[in-house]
Amino acid sequence: MKNIFLITLILIFLSSCVGSSTSGLFGTGVSVALDPRTLGTQIDDSIMQKNLVARLALTEKKYILNVSVKVLDGRIFLRGKVNEPEEKLRITKMAWETKGTRSVRNNIVIKQKFSFRNMATDVLITSQLKTALIFNKNVKAANFNINTFNQKTYVFGIASTEEEKREIIQEAKQIVDLKELVTSILMTSDLSRQRE
Repeated sequence: MKNIFLITLILIFLSSCVGSSTSGLFGTGVSVALDPRTLGTQIDDSIMQKNLVARLALTEKKYILNVSVKVLDGRIFLRGKVNEPEEKLRITKMAWETKGTRSVRNNIVIKQKFSFRNMATDVLITSQLKTALIFNKNVKAANFNINTFNQKTYVFGIASTEEEKREIIQEAKQIVDLKELVTSILMTSDLSRQRE
């Protein structure tokens, strides 16, 4: 039974290593054509991300649903919810142990009581910011992932210019219910290997 699970996991991993032109290797919504990373860097990041996700799943199945992993240029970004502080530390340690890791940004929160009203507010904040970025001509919205937990919004992605980064922050400040903004926005110039 364990061998079948392992073979299935490997097949899923291998079949998802190559991205399409619409979803890209970064994940949903980021196109390979728009991504400023080289194709080699995108593949390396994808392999690191899938490796860490697989290790988390083997450690604790609930992590698949509760923890999100993104890798940009060897930098690992973690977000989600766990029950205990020890789990957050364990996940951070696993991220640092992933081959090729340059840094780890852990935005995992410890679960608190969560109401339907809070969830609806979070969905509204996320959709307002996504819409604002889509309509902002100075921002390539496809290069950013946005999630909100307890009115705290996390923005991950790659900006081409400082102006684009400022525009994103400015758009977020316009949202009334947003309590805190956490940005993990890399600049194209900060990437270790840029597209030529």
